[in-house]
Amino acid sequence: MDFFSSIPTHIDYVGQAKAEKLYRAIITLFSIVGFIWGYIVQQFSQSVYILGAGFLLAAILTVPPWPMYRRNPLNWQNPKNTEEKPSGKKGKK
Repeated sequence: MDFFSSIPTHIDYVGQAKAEKLYRAIITLFSIVGFIWGYIVQQFSQSVYILGAGFLLAAILTVPPWPMYRRNPLNWQNPKNTEEKPSGKKGKK
């Protein structure tokens, strides 16, 4: 189980923007190519297959948290001390 907990599961905000641009470019490119190829061969199924290949490629490249999407981590602030201090005020009823 240590193997699964060692796998990083986060992507930073810059990485999210890169992933979104990449998937949009891949889907757009494959849909244009699929439409043109399907029109040339007069087979709608060929267009669907090419678009499906684009979806698969986009999913493989953008869904996992690859290291190229984790290059700009956020610097989080240290947590505040959460000890309860007696305030001397009574709650409203």
